[in-house]
This record gives sequence, C-alpha cells and structure tokens, in this order.
Amino acid sequence: MITDAAGVAIRKTISPPRRDEAGRMSTEELRENFLISDLFVPGEVSLIYTDMDRMIVGGIVPETALRLPSCRELGTEYFTERREIGLINLGEPGAVDVGGARYRLDRLDCLYIGAGEPEIEFDALGPGLPRFYLLSCPAHWSHPTRKITPADVEPIELGDEANAARRRILQYITPGRVSTCQLTMGVTELGANSVWNTMPAHTHSRRTEVYLYFDLAEGIVVHLMGHPRQTRHLIVRDSEAVLSPWWSIHAGAGTRNYRFVWGMAGENHDFTDIDPVPVTDLR
Repeated sequence: MITDAAGVAIRKTISPPRRDEAGRMSTEELRENFLISDLFVPGEVSLIYTDMDRMIVGGIVPETALRLPSCRELGTEYFTERREIGLINLGEPGAVDVGGARYRLDRLDCLYIGAGEPEIEFDALGPGLPRFYLLSCPAHWSHPTRKITPADVEPIELGDEANAARRRILQYITPGRVSTCQLTMGVTELGANSVWNTMPAHTHSRRTEVYLYFDLAEGIVVHLMGHPRQTRHLIVRDSEAVLSPWWSIHAGAGTRNYRFVWGMAGENHDFTDIDPVPVTDLR
C-alpha cells in the first residue's frame, strides 16, 4: 500500500514463532506465520516486515509512478537510510529511478540498491505492468547501485532429471559480482520433468531465507518446512512467499516445473554455508 500522511507503509509485521511452537500449530496458524500472499497488487507498494534478520519482503506494481515510501516503523527519515534492497522484475518491462539515474528492468532483471538513496521510484514502460519483487535488510555501509541481467550470470547446473530435481541457479546478488552488507539473492529455474527445488534438505544456522515461487500457473508447490525431526508443510501457489527461519528446512515439490526467487541475510555471504540434513533424518 502507498504511504499515508503518517508515513505508514508496512502492511503487516510477522514474527515467526520458535521451532517448538511451530510444531504445535494448525494449518491456518502455519500459513499466518510463515506464508505471504497478495504481494502484487496493481497500483500499490506492499511491504511485509519480519523479525527474521529484520528482512522486509515487498511487491510493487506501478500503474503510474510509485515512490518507495518512508516507514515510521523503521525509525529513519527514508527507507534506505540504513537499509539495502534487492529487486527482481517478475512482470513486464519497468523502470526504477534511483538518485536521478533510471534503470530499465526487463523480466528477470535484478537491481541492487545500496543504503543512502532517499529517492526511489518505480514506473511501467508499456501497456503491461511490471511486478517488482523486493527484499531488504539492514545495512551498515553504502554500496553502489548495480543492475544485473540473466546474461551477466554464469548459471550453476545442479541435480538430474532421474530424481526430478534438475535445476539452474542464477546468482544475481552474490560476492564477486555485487558488493553488499549482508543481502544475497537469485533465481532458481527447474528443468522439464523436474519438480524438487532441493533434496536432501538443509538448514542455515547463520542465515535466514525467503522463497518466492512463481511461474507456477495453476499449479502448487508442497513446501516442506519445520525442524528436520518435526517437519510441517505449506501448500504454496504462484507468487506466494515463504519465510524460512534458521532452524527450518526449506524444500518443496511442485505439480509442475517452476521458478523461485531466493534471498538470504545473516552472518555471512557464503552460498555453500549450509547444514545438510540426510533424508534418513527427516521426520
């Protein structure tokens, strides 16, 4: 939603429960605490504040120019005063204006915005609407704004079709490509006849993660979450996001192949810093 005169822009605040509490929750309670729906509303900026490393998850769909609002909940004069942002366009071509510079983002293009940019605006470039997916986390230093396209990224190929897990990882915001304080972000694409986004599962003791599933059409993903020995699941549909605390696995299988945006914040930038969970240990 667009900010009002009082500077309120946060649609909702989510404080994910502890792992023992999650194990006792009903389906609706799990969805209320871990699933984010209705992010992409035409003409609106929609922001969700979480207690997971103070990450903010957002969707921005400009019909006309939209300004990234200030948020009194952050205790700052403007949104990026002490924050960095990662954006990926999941819709039609759009533009992002940052500090007087205009960046065109086609579908699956990414933009990193460092701290200290008070004026950020979003606009459409044609009859179709862009859908900007936003992740933001606190930043202690200002790094340069940087655009990244799929052509800039050398894909990482993982998995195989025999196990229905062939996937292609595009690391957009990652060390060696984009300097950040703590944000990493990218897109994973599943190949034909593949439905698993990862298996065996893993957790991140030193980071938290958000998944945003898209290109699902009318399909679903059965997203596995929870402590490895007390697993739970969520039914996730197109353009819905799942919060994954440090203690929770995050794996899923879909009714068809799909894409998802992953984003992490925490103690380090190391993509391979994971805690593997053997399949035999899952309960």
